[in-house]
Amino acid sequence: MIRTLFIGDVHGCAEELDALLEECGHRPGDRVVLVGDLVAKGPDSAGVVRRARERGMLAVRGNHDEHVLRWHKGQMPKHKKLKPEHKQVLDTLTDADWAYLESRPLHLPFPEFNVRVVHGGLVPGVPLEKQEPELMINLRSITSEGEPSKKLEAGVPWASLWRGPEFIIFGHDALRGVQRHPHAIGLDSGCVYGRRLTAYVLPEARFYSVAAKRTYLDIDG
Repeated sequence: MIRTLFIGDVHGCAEELDALLEECGHRPGDRVVLVGDLVAKGPDSAGVVRRARERGMLAVRGNHDEHVLRWHKGQMPKHKKLKPEHKQVLDTLTDADWAYLESRPLHLPFPEFNVRVVHGGLVPGVPLEKQEPELMINLRSITSEGEPSKKLEAGVPWASLWRGPEFIIFGHDALRGVQRHPHAIGLDSGCVYGRRLTAYVLPEARFYSVAAKRTYLDIDG
């Protein structure tokens, strides 16, 4: 099996990404998989995307990746206001960076580990081919009525109700932090908010993390 490093939401924290790869003992032949939200909020989105494409990292599309792609392609509604965190990405990515980001899928399978990677989540009980793309990048909770929600406070973590058959590795949920459920692991540990950047490595089934260099954005902002 190829040693595979699954890494949580980087959000433009390029220096922390470098530090985490070193902490993991990254070596030639290892496979790196980013769970989405490569860009926005942090200081060096272009640096993260450049590292990912030049080093052959795999990645799924996150909600912030999707936001900047929509702005880049002129697909955002006219009433939407461009946030500074997204404008910074639009101003710094190259054509090669955009091509890399555009080519990222919503989910990636790793059958040798019985793992699938998605940014937000999957609705329990719904076949993969019927999962809604918008929820795959934005899902956080399942309400008491069994409805999917993008909001943390709306219910319980979707992953706590996931029963497989695939094991899911995801990001997107910094407020809940690292999540360990029987059939899913969440890796967003809030690096851009001054917390940590986290990896889960297979087949050794081990977590690694590094501290953020500083707080780049208030988690409540």
